[in-house]
Amino acid sequence: MMTPQYVETEARTVEEALQSALAELGVERDQVTIKVLDEGSKGILGLGAKPAQVRVTLKETTGETPEEILETILGYMGQQTEVRSHVVDGSLHLDIDAENPGLLIGRHGQTLDSLQYILNCVINKSSLVKRRIIIDIEGYREKRREKLTELACRLASKVKLTGQEIALDPMPPQDRRIIHIALQDDNAVRTFSRGERSFRSVVITTRERYESEYDNHGSSA
Repeated sequence: MMTPQYVETEARTVEEALQSALAELGVERDQVTIKVLDEGSKGILGLGAKPAQVRVTLKETTGETPEEILETILGYMGQQTEVRSHVVDGSLHLDIDAENPGLLIGRHGQTLDSLQYILNCVINKSSLVKRRIIIDIEGYREKRREKLTELACRLASKVKLTGQEIALDPMPPQDRRIIHIALQDDNAVRTFSRGERSFRSVVITTRERYESEYDNHGSSA
């Protein structure tokens, strides 16, 4: 089995996480570079405590961390970029600073989603770390979430007013999820997805119609 190029570990303190990573790699401190992903916190009386997280990379390897691999991919696309990282709820977020962000985002974020998919595949094959990686540019994903949430609420109001269901245009899984989440607490409407692959779209309908026509047949994915 090949030695992983880097590992990410967590423990009560940064030092304990570092020692765990060194043991996993089977190397000494001077053979690695260390990146503190989260310094952790003790919480109050033990409540709300967060573990420290570190990434330890073998020095003799280059271009093997998620940030470096992403910068290499973007370089092949002719983009001069800077990639910053932080951890949120166990996911590694990579934020790109680029001269031409629109080119990397693509139509409805399709290029950004493709980059994210490729990077996740590369990283999860080359490391023991199995962590979801989320790529963003200039806060695009949050802006997209707000736009889709607003759209979902507006269309739900129309469904409640007319009693007619509305099918949105086909969209990728992450966008459909935003629609579902935006309306999950609205007891007057229901959402589900229908269609196959790239043609899969969200349908917003009344609760009564869903229960009489679709219950146990639709999908929320």
